[in-house]
Amino acid sequence: MGFVKEFREFALKGNVIDLAIAVIIGAAFGAIISSLVDDVITPLLLTPALKAAHAEDLDKLTWGAVKYGKFLAAVIKFLLVALVLFLIIQGINKMKRKKEEVAPAPPEYSLQEKLLIEIRDSLRK
Repeated sequence: MGFVKEFREFALKGNVIDLAIAVIIGAAFGAIISSLVDDVITPLLLTPALKAAHAEDLDKLTWGAVKYGKFLAAVIKFLLVALVLFLIIQGINKMKRKKEEVAPAPPEYSLQEKLLIEIRDSLRK
């Protein structure tokens, strides 16, 4: 039973749950990006290039046995994901900087507390 208990404690830590949620959201986001590339970008933007190459789909672009159309689609998907992640990270960094700018005000001490602080500091010397 020790293994099960240790695993449960590990799995219930906040970081593991956060990671699991991130993986699920990432998979869903990957599906959205795939659909965007396959169903929107390819038909709208790459149609002239596909017609020039005498291909109907991006997947059918080949050069001999090399299927570079699938590779091109994967590169476009990667670039879109990287762009979105870059924008998200920029937003997070801006929020962190705003939090750092708002420094807490020094606490107000009463006369008695100020005297005690002075005594403490003089005793340290």
